[in-house]
Amino acid sequence: MDNLWLYLVIGLVVLVLVAGFAFSLIRGRSTDVREREAPPRDAGIDLDRHPPRTEDDLELPGEVPGGEGPGVDTIEAPSTRPETEIAIEDLETTPTLERPESARGRLQRLRARLARSNTALGKGLLALLSRGHLDEEAWEDVEDTLIASDLGVEATNELVESLRTQVSIDGTTDEATVRGWLREDLLTLVRPEMDRRIASARMGDRPSVILVVGVNGTGKTTTVGKLARVLVAEDRDVLLGAADTFRAAAADQLETWGARVGVATIRSDRDGADPAAVAFDAVKAGIEGEADVVIIDTAGRLHNKAGLMDELGKVKRVIEKQSEIDEVLLVLDATTGQNGLQQAKVFSEAVDVTGIVLTKLDGTAKGGIVVSVQRQLGVPVKLVGLGEGPDDLAPFDPAAFVDAILE
Repeated sequence: MDNLWLYLVIGLVVLVLVAGFAFSLIRGRSTDVREREAPPRDAGIDLDRHPPRTEDDLELPGEVPGGEGPGVDTIEAPSTRPETEIAIEDLETTPTLERPESARGRLQRLRARLARSNTALGKGLLALLSRGHLDEEAWEDVEDTLIASDLGVEATNELVESLRTQVSIDGTTDEATVRGWLREDLLTLVRPEMDRRIASARMGDRPSVILVVGVNGTGKTTTVGKLARVLVAEDRDVLLGAADTFRAAAADQLETWGARVGVATIRSDRDGADPAAVAFDAVKAGIEGEADVVIIDTAGRLHNKAGLMDELGKVKRVIEKQSEIDEVLLVLDATTGQNGLQQAKVFSEAVDVTGIVLTKLDGTAKGGIVVSVQRQLGVPVKLVGLGEGPDDLAPFDPAAFVDAILE
């Protein structure tokens, strides 16, 4: 009997131990599952607290923390997008403006081009004068050479007479000596004392106004664009006026030239608009914008068409209602010779030409036209074109010109 109770007590103890062990095992597994399902905590951020509030986040009277509505600030979750990220497609490409070099001394740098196109006037003439005995036939050859170079009859006679006198007095035909005589006489004919400055500074409370005229094909609009570059290089505030409204795409061409150096262009929004109105608007904009200089491109006009020349006179009169015209530049193709001189004469009757621009002087042009056109109009050659590059327009330098054609 005693053994039976002993067995019952032992069995009850074992049963209690087993039950306790089972209960502990079940509870341990439940805790492990909860720990595995809980999200990991960031050791560096306290998720249970709001970020520290700055003075900008302080609640104002009447605000309800965490509420929404007028006068209530809400705290937004920080964006996951990096602050430095930039959408490339949203960026606008800014065109790079060109900065031309100063045109001072440009003719010296381009003199080789000028020399190549004037071998008849330079080397040809030197060869004739230094070949030895100069009889009447030789002097006639000298005259023919000078006239063929577009020097003109009057200037040719003056130059030949001066050379004859020096040869007869000195009695030498040494090339170096003759070159010196020829340089001195040619320089006198080119007239270095003439004022070749271009009006490009403000005149009191208004800008200088430059009117550019010429026939189609001389490179007039291109010359206006290149002149803008020359003046920008001298730190002038330039404004362009596209008053050539008759030639298709002339305004577009001028606007493109200006945009390359940051110069604005005043133009009409339609072809065939009144050129005088466009010129008027350009000068008005220059006055209001306090520009230094306004350059007006005009339609290419045939010098033998009276109606077109009358229209040019109208442009001039309309501009003068609000500003004086300080400069009228006539663009001539240096290769046209005597025809160019005829153009110059007619244009000078319609407007008061103050200066000449000779283009294409690096081609088949003959340098004598510089002398003849100055003599005919009584105004100086101020600029010469020596190539098709954007910076191939050079201020005319008489000494560099003469030296180039004698090389």
